Amino acid sequence: MTTGKSGKRPYHHGNLAESLLDAVDELATRFGLEAVSLRGCARLVGVAPSSAFRHYADKRALLTAFATRALTQLSEAMVAARVRSEQTGGDTLRAVSLAYVEFAIDRPAFFRAMWHQEAIYSNDSDYVAAANRLSQHLMGGFADTIADENPDSFSPQELLAWSAVHGLASLLVDGPVAKGESRDRKMTRAAEMLEAMEPVFRPLG
Repeated sequence: MTTGKSGKRPYHHGNLAESLLDAVDELATRFGLEAVSLRGCARLVGVAPSSAFRHYADKRALLTAFATRALTQLSEAMVAARVRSEQTGGDTLRAVSLAYVEFAIDRPAFFRAMWHQEAIYSNDSDYVAAANRLSQHLMGGFADTIADENPDSFSPQELLAWSAVHGLASLLVDGPVAKGESRDRKMTRAAEMLEAMEPVFRPLG
């Protein structure tokens, strides 16, 4: 969403809660999650702090909603990647894994917020439900892309897939890997890593 001449974000009436989450994304991407405040988000959107407090009691509640949105969007991205790959006859594990990395690269603030439990209300019912949905995708054969005998627990193969993909995503977003490189080059690195992993997962597919 573009800002006006005043630097404030316009928002549609009745959608302030979502506009405040958009403001979190903008502030966290530019300055880090620690720099986010409810008052700062209200200022960026262009409303009085009292209006923002009607939707979120405090900063932790705001970041909880932001983390919930992140978990939900990552789940949706993984499922969409699986469906597209199945429709086109592609490599589904590769597609789902690349969707995970792509989400991290394109939405770094969301990626960082998902498990930032010291800054959120981790027992919030919406957050717990979103976290459980993502966990089910991962425990269910990494979004149904590898063999899975028990969808209610992580198999060694599922943990290996998640660790590798999440670890690479973290390195690309915050670590020394591909620092300063373009988005396309980062995605190429991810594809190359997944290709190197194929011998491990191919017999399980």
